[in-house]
Amino acid sequence: MKLLLITAGSRGDVEPFVELARAAAAAGHDVRVAAPDRSGVSAGDVDVVSLRVDYTSTIEDQGVALGAAMRNFRTVVKPTMRSVIVGAARAALTFRPDVIIAHPKVLSAPLIAEALDIPHVLVELVPAVTPTRAFAAAGTVAADLGVLNRLTYFAAASASAMFSAALDEAAQLLGVRRGRPMPSPAATLLPISPSLLQRPGDWPLNVHLTGPWTGAGVAEDLAPEVAAFVADGSYVYVGFGSMAAGDAAARGRALVAAVRGRGQRLLVATGLGGIEIAPSARSDDVLVVRSVPHSRVLPNAATAVHHGGIGTVQAATRAGTVSVVVPFIADQPFWGAMLHRRGLAPEAIRYNRVTAERIGNALDATPQYRHSVEAAAQQMSTENGTAAALAIITAIRG
Repeated sequence: MKLLLITAGSRGDVEPFVELARAAAAAGHDVRVAAPDRSGVSAGDVDVVSLRVDYTSTIEDQGVALGAAMRNFRTVVKPTMRSVIVGAARAALTFRPDVIIAHPKVLSAPLIAEALDIPHVLVELVPAVTPTRAFAAAGTVAADLGVLNRLTYFAAASASAMFSAALDEAAQLLGVRRGRPMPSPAATLLPISPSLLQRPGDWPLNVHLTGPWTGAGVAEDLAPEVAAFVADGSYVYVGFGSMAAGDAAARGRALVAAVRGRGQRLLVATGLGGIEIAPSARSDDVLVVRSVPHSRVLPNAATAVHHGGIGTVQAATRAGTVSVVVPFIADQPFWGAMLHRRGLAPEAIRYNRVTAERIGNALDATPQYRHSVEAAAQQMSTENGTAAALAIITAIRG
C-alpha cells in the first residue's frame, strides 16, 4: 500500500510521523513523508520530501510568543500555512498514495482525499480537534469547563476560514471545487498513551488512542562529555525544546540556584533559546549542551524539567522520570494540568513565573509522584503505538 504522511510544525510534530513511516516501511508498505525543513529529526532511512517551509527559522527569528505570531500573521503565518496547504497537494499529486495520513495543520487533506478518491486519516498529536465533554481542547484553556468543554473545539473548526485563499489554490491544483462537503477522516489517530489520557466515552468509534509512535529509529550516540556526565550519577534534566520566549537568562539563574541548592547536578539542553546559562554558572555540576536524545538521558535523570510538549511528556513518563512542567504555549498548559490531575507531576509553573523557590518546591515534591510515574511507565512499556496505528490504517483499505 502507498502511504503518504504529511506533517507540519517543529520536531515534536515531525518525529512521530517519521517513526510511523519507519514502521510502515518495515511492514512492506511504500511510504513517503512530506515535512518541513530543518526539524532536527533524524530521517535518513525514510523517504522525505520538503514542504518548503522552515518552522525552526521562524522560531529563531520571532520566538513562540502568541503576540509575535499575531503581529506577523500576514507576513509569516499565512505564507507558512500556504506552503503547507499547497505543498501537501503537490506532494499527493506526485506520489499518488492509496491513503494520506495528515497533521491537523494540513487543511488541504480532505481536498486531496476528494481529488484522488482515497481515504484520509487525521492525526491529532494532541486532543484539540475531536470534541468531548471530558476536557477542553488542548491549546485553549487548561481548566475543566464541564459542559462547556465542547465549545472550545470550535477554534480548530474555524481555521479553514483564515486560510481560504491557500485552500482555493490547492483546490484548483487538485481539480476539485470547494464549497461542497468534503470527506470526513476515515479514522482519527492520537499517538498518546492511555496512561496519560483516558479515552472519553463520547468520542466516535473511529477515534483511537494508539499509544505513542516510537522505537524504530537508530539510537543517537551521546557526545563524550554528555556520556561522562550521565555515567557520573544522578542529575536533573532541563530542556524547553523549541520554546523561546521571555527572560531565558533569569530562568537559567533560577534553575541553577534551585538544583544546586538541593545538592544535585544539572544537565541543560538549551534548544532554540528557552534557557540560558551564564558561563560563570557552569562547572562540573552543570553541563550545558544544545540538545540531547531524550531516550538516552531521561532514564537516568532524577527529575525532568521541561515545557510539557507531548513528545517530552511521553518520553519522560516512559523513562519513569517525574516531570516538572514549565509550559509556554499551545497544548503545554493542558499537559501540565493533566499530569497533575492524574497524580503524575507537581502543579505546573508557567514559564514567566519561574523562580528558584517555585522550582525548588516542585523538586522537593517529586518523590510523592514517583510510584505513579513508574506504574505509568510499566503500562507504556507494553504499548506498540505504531503497530496499532498501522493496523487501523491498513484495515481502512481492506
